[in-house]
Amino acid sequence: MEDNSQDVVLIVDDIPTNLGVLFDYLREANFKVLIAEDGEDALIQVNYAKPDIILLDIMMPGIDGLETCRRLKAQEETKDIPVIFMTALSETMDKVKGLKLGAVDYITKPVQVEEVLARLNTHLTIRKLQRDLQQQIQIRDKLIAELDAFAHTVAHDLKNPLGIIVGYADYLVEHLVNFNCDEDTLTVMGDISRFGQRCASIIDALLLLASVRQEEMELMPINLSEIIAEAEERLKPMITQYKAEISHPPLWPIAMGYEPWLEEVWVNYLSNAIKYGGQPPQVKLGSTMQANGQLRFWVQDNGPGLQPAAQEKLFTEFTRLDRSRAEGHGLGLSIVRRIIERLGGEVGVESTEGHGSTFYFTLPPFDFGQDY
Repeated sequence: MEDNSQDVVLIVDDIPTNLGVLFDYLREANFKVLIAEDGEDALIQVNYAKPDIILLDIMMPGIDGLETCRRLKAQEETKDIPVIFMTALSETMDKVKGLKLGAVDYITKPVQVEEVLARLNTHLTIRKLQRDLQQQIQIRDKLIAELDAFAHTVAHDLKNPLGIIVGYADYLVEHLVNFNCDEDTLTVMGDISRFGQRCASIIDALLLLASVRQEEMELMPINLSEIIAEAEERLKPMITQYKAEISHPPLWPIAMGYEPWLEEVWVNYLSNAIKYGGQPPQVKLGSTMQANGQLRFWVQDNGPGLQPAAQEKLFTEFTRLDRSRAEGHGLGLSIVRRIIERLGGEVGVESTEGHGSTFYFTLPPFDFGQDY
């Protein structure tokens, strides 16, 4: 009866004496041993035998070991099978070529059977660990995909009823005033509307975060003037409320990006500069070319600045700039980081206490010599 726990080793060698010594020794070490006397035979056998590891002689007639290894690594079904070359002591260049082709190790002839066993066991252990890791990654990716789909569905399902609740609360606040309703009731209704709007913003942020993780996008030349104008239009009530003054250059360089996401980046940076700026907020926008060729875009405020400890964790999830000055859920800057990193750039902040803060992000520049 066959032992299913046996590891299967395929030995490919055209010298019968080598095969005989290895065959007997590895059988005694509880391996299932398969034999091939040339490369052609080995390539045929791996298609149905599926060995766990291969001992492959380099110097053989017909298809030599190097070509055999190249073909094994070129096939999806056999590319992950560990290959150990058997070489003569003088075949240094062949060893290097073999390792470049994907072999995991080599053994020098004449082979020492104890060394062969040790190397086989080592690489089989590594391969089993790799398989376990791959399985765990597949399980994790499946769970993440299921969780993302569930969260996306829940978020969409919550938006409509939440919008209705907020709408009803606003309606009642507006009409209860006409009936001389008591102040406590008006306050409660106002709180329902305010907290409902905050929940809606959290849902929007989570949906955006999910889209950044999953959505396929293509970098295209972007019109910064239009994107910033849209961002400022969305923030118009906040700009009016805080009496914010925003200045930006007359012309912007052309960068590569993805407009829907970049509008969210500017909305986050601008809203933070307004909420945490001076009184009134004075917000300055601009861009510079970095030494590495990336374009840096920045938003400078006139706020109190940030301590170094606060700067280090700004772009992590659920971190807020200042709990005492503005409400929020702490997802904005972490989403900015994810967006910009997906677009091939980086984010950061430069700040000195008492002298405001400059939040920036980088993007690759537009290549005028390329067609889009």
